[in-house]
Amino acid sequence: MSAHDHANEHDHGQEHDHHHKDTFITKYIFSIDHKMIAKQYLITGLIMGIIGVGMSLLFRMQLAWPEESFKIFNVLLGDNYAPNGVMRNDIYLALVTIHGTIMVFFVLTAGLSGTFSNLLIPLQIGARDMASGFMNMISYWLFFLSSVIMLSSLFVESGPASAGWTIYPPLSALPQAIPGSGTGMTLWLISMAIFIASSLMGSLNYVVTVINLRTKGMSMTRLPLTIWAFFVTAIIGIVSFPVLLSAALLLIFDRSFGTSFFLSDIFIAGEVLHYQGGSPVLFEHLFWFLGHPEVYIVLLPALGITSEIIATNSRKPIFGYRAMIASIIAIAFLSTIVWGHHMFVSGMNPFLGSVFTFTTLLIAIPSAVKAFNYITTLWKGNLQLNPGMLFSIGLVSTFITGGLTGIILGDSTLDINVHDTYFVVAHFHLVMGISALYGLFAGIYHWFPRMFGRMLNKNLGYVHFWVTAVCAYGVFFPMHFIGMAGLPRRYYTNTAFPLFDDLQNVNVIITVFALVGGAFQLVFIWNFFYSMFYGKKAEMNPWRSNTLEWTAPVEHIHGNWPGALPEVHRWPYDYSKPGHEEDFVPQTVPMGSDEEQLHH
Repeated sequence: MSAHDHANEHDHGQEHDHHHKDTFITKYIFSIDHKMIAKQYLITGLIMGIIGVGMSLLFRMQLAWPEESFKIFNVLLGDNYAPNGVMRNDIYLALVTIHGTIMVFFVLTAGLSGTFSNLLIPLQIGARDMASGFMNMISYWLFFLSSVIMLSSLFVESGPASAGWTIYPPLSALPQAIPGSGTGMTLWLISMAIFIASSLMGSLNYVVTVINLRTKGMSMTRLPLTIWAFFVTAIIGIVSFPVLLSAALLLIFDRSFGTSFFLSDIFIAGEVLHYQGGSPVLFEHLFWFLGHPEVYIVLLPALGITSEIIATNSRKPIFGYRAMIASIIAIAFLSTIVWGHHMFVSGMNPFLGSVFTFTTLLIAIPSAVKAFNYITTLWKGNLQLNPGMLFSIGLVSTFITGGLTGIILGDSTLDINVHDTYFVVAHFHLVMGISALYGLFAGIYHWFPRMFGRMLNKNLGYVHFWVTAVCAYGVFFPMHFIGMAGLPRRYYTNTAFPLFDDLQNVNVIITVFALVGGAFQLVFIWNFFYSMFYGKKAEMNPWRSNTLEWTAPVEHIHGNWPGALPEVHRWPYDYSKPGHEEDFVPQTVPMGSDEEQLHH
């Protein structure tokens, strides 16, 4: 169906609705309505998030109290992996691997982009739905299928994938290497291949929708920054996810069909293997060519959501609208030429290392532009400190603190000293993990009334924010110090190294913060599911916001707007504009004869 048909389709659309009522299955399960698909993504993402965070709490307990016996280990991991409640080292690696995979791909990529791209792109550009509702549905169900396969690998006898979320060969390429290299690894690869297909279908849909289905008057420079972020994120995904697919397929060949793409001259238990001529470093290149753009696929939607929420709740136009767009595009471009900074210790040519250092440090510039523009938008604003706004400000904080350590890690000479220590873990969890999570939470608090027609409980939101903010820093701030002291990542215990004995109490502090922070996410989960049914009913525009999604009725209908689509006359950030009664001017309000356009 072309964009043109889409616009005119509505006149017959109304009559259709009366003839066939949606059944439960067409409305809630195989829905092609972007608003329902967004909810499916969100709830699947939240469930995967609970599992991913639960895993991290288990291995944090192992790190704080190594070799101790915990009844809960035995209950959750069984006699095979936690005999007498003592965690075995191979399940520790499996937990770390699946935690990383779930959080990066299933929660922060699908949960964040999938939810908000689907919910907001049609509503904020004034479209009836996505360009292809059917492809959108397939994209969600492939994501669901890949989630099921990833979780099913936890129940395989030999154990789930255990090579780290980066699945470097030879651990991942030799089925006999470690217990988790067997069927669990194969399922991991199949799950990721399906996930990539889902991600690509979604991304193509988002790009086509933004380019073709904008309503009358909605030029690219009148798009909210959320849409710019989702649009560019989708483009990065289309460019880089196929590279990971190729890496996964070649790894499947090496594992199952005897090729040697990533293997050469290997001995296992005294046996000489026949692999010749491959290189594990090639895999690192393929993996990180997706892996680095991936962290921006995770982060950019969160930054877009933050731009919208900070402007709305500062009651001020966003500072530097065009600079914000330029920085999103600059980050997207630079993200594809920095992947080597993950590989400074892989034996690369030092000159090449200096090139990657240069490109990596360049990314600090557009990132700083965004940080300064957030701060200047907040400056002297009439701040409405609701939970969504607090999480957005929290994102600015973690983006800066996490980004500062990136300057150290991006420098090849400095990185060598802290590579593969907890310093790296602290850096990327703050800058992409916690920041993106705050973006997800902010988006949920802000657009929950748009999704479910009810408000989340504000006081529970404050409790959720403050405990989460304190615990997130409580977990990841001390990690920088134990990393600088040399504590390596992914070791299931450090008791064998007397030089790390003094760090043990820091690990206990980190774990206590993690357990408290993890427990308080239940406050949010309860608030979410309770408010869905019993929350205070929302009005049409609860945050007094300018963008188009708040002009659509609270009740969800096919086609989003009854009657004609809204027309756009101005950019989305006319807050507190002189000469207007209200402190916000929706995009649908025509320009006055003597009114000036702010952002041109």
